[in-house]
Amino acid sequence: MSKTATFQGALEAVESLPPEQQEDLLDVLRRRFIDSRREVLAQRIKEARADYSHGKVKRGAVEDLLKDLAS
Repeated sequence: MSKTATFQGALEAVESLPPEQQEDLLDVLRRRFIDSRREVLAQRIKEARADYSHGKVKRGAVEDLLKDLAS
């Protein structure tokens, strides 16, 4: 089954629900999406802190970054 057909089937299933359940589903999906993004952000922060502690990042002004990119 193609992704389009699966997506369309999901939309049809949601549309068949009563409006209150559609709203509940939307709320659940929003919370799950927010939680997922939060986990991704937490992982990126963890990696950035590890990189910083291992000296893999530089500090400086924007001008310093632009000079490094130009060279």
